Amino acid sequence: MIDFSKIKEQFLYNPQEPILFNTGFFMFLFTAFIGVYALLHKTHRAKITFVTLFSLYFYYKSSGIYFLILIASTVVDYTLANFIYQSKTSYTKKVWLVISLIVNLGLLGYFKYTNFVLDIFYNIANKEFEPLDIFLPVGVSFFTFQSLSYTLDIYRGTLKPVKNIFDYAFFVSFFPQLVAGPIVRAHDFIPQLYKPTFVSKEMFGRGLFLIACGLFKKAVISDYISVNFIDRIFDNPTLYSGFENLMGVYAYALQIYCDFSGYSDMAIGIALLLGFEFCLNFDSPYQSKSITEFWRKWHMSLSSWLRDYLYISLGGNRLGKWRTYFNLFVTMLLGGLWHGASFNFIFWGAMHGSGLAVHKYYLEIKGKLSKSFTSFFDHKWIATLVTFHFVCFCWILFRAPNFVIAKQLLHQIFTAFNAAIVFTFITSYYKIVLLMLLGYALHFVPKQYETLILNWFTQTPLTVKVACMLVVIIIFIQVKSAEIQPFIYFQF
Repeated sequence: MIDFSKIKEQFLYNPQEPILFNTGFFMFLFTAFIGVYALLHKTHRAKITFVTLFSLYFYYKSSGIYFLILIASTVVDYTLANFIYQSKTSYTKKVWLVISLIVNLGLLGYFKYTNFVLDIFYNIANKEFEPLDIFLPVGVSFFTFQSLSYTLDIYRGTLKPVKNIFDYAFFVSFFPQLVAGPIVRAHDFIPQLYKPTFVSKEMFGRGLFLIACGLFKKAVISDYISVNFIDRIFDNPTLYSGFENLMGVYAYALQIYCDFSGYSDMAIGIALLLGFEFCLNFDSPYQSKSITEFWRKWHMSLSSWLRDYLYISLGGNRLGKWRTYFNLFVTMLLGGLWHGASFNFIFWGAMHGSGLAVHKYYLEIKGKLSKSFTSFFDHKWIATLVTFHFVCFCWILFRAPNFVIAKQLLHQIFTAFNAAIVFTFITSYYKIVLLMLLGYALHFVPKQYETLILNWFTQTPLTVKVACMLVVIIIFIQVKSAEIQPFIYFQF
């Protein structure tokens, strides 16, 4: 007999089982969604309304009743953007913009930083602090920044407001990128709303290819090495040798890349199947030859957002070299704080800000340095190796739950390396080693080969595409852990 109560529970919000792209429930829901979408895609208003309602339900399955926050944010920013556009003087424009900033940053501040700030005050006062019971809605940082870019662009005069609030709601809540990006800009996305829905053969093939790649990166590589190796290392580094700790850091660098870029790939792929194009969010960042290049290739939608709306607003490089270094540092410091309410993230951001400033300084004095010195550090492999290890060093603070664990991990690496256990490590963790080798090998595949594979997949018959997808799903089922592994960036 069919248990309807269990079916009903499946459709209700469960904090222990948020909806994820790599779950059977999402695949079932998306199949039904795509069927209705195919019927409605030629009628603009029906398509917009249906997708917006589905997106709100998707968010409800991620954050429960807090989907009302998303609706409230949509109404407020749509209204304030119109006020800004209709203002006759620059003063009133500024007033509406300041209100928009207060509302959006206040929302982010309350949900994300209240306990952090109170904890600091209580520590200063030497009193015990009991954290307030504040739920952090999934993806609040992403949709807040996305919504802010809309009002800021209208204030700057680079964008006109949409005429219908449902069009704006579609832009803010579009489910593929709602909870973990990419952070889509209004001027890139909104014009697509008014074009006829069209999915070319190339878009369909690229969409399926990205979904398969994203699923493989997240569900096969990231989740497996996380559950079976990385979590153990970062839980108690002192139980492991320095070599194992170092492997744990390299593994985490791969995990966070596969986890986040895997989500982005799936989001971009799903959007393509619906006829929408997002900008690239990751471009093989560990191939970067400098920290500046790294931030042009890692989480590109956030780094370009910080550049356009924060770094340039601070003065960018227009106010002299020392102010440029300061602006880079502050931008990344606040970028670190965006990731989470913790001193770990602040220091992580500060280290990247310092790295960017030092690299900028190096480029300025490069001509005065000896050629042998610059030739050595500018060599492709040396530069890539140095950049990769600087990024890995910063990841330690990003992943460690506190400074004590980070210090223990570094202490083990530098004082108890024990290279003699390399062979034992390989035989004991051979599955982890193989997945790490595979993950890094795929990451360092030259661009031209990646394009060749994509073109082959795009041109191949549908039956081959389906077979490839089935292979990925079968591998995923074979290696998946018993518990759902949420995406790392959901917490931001």
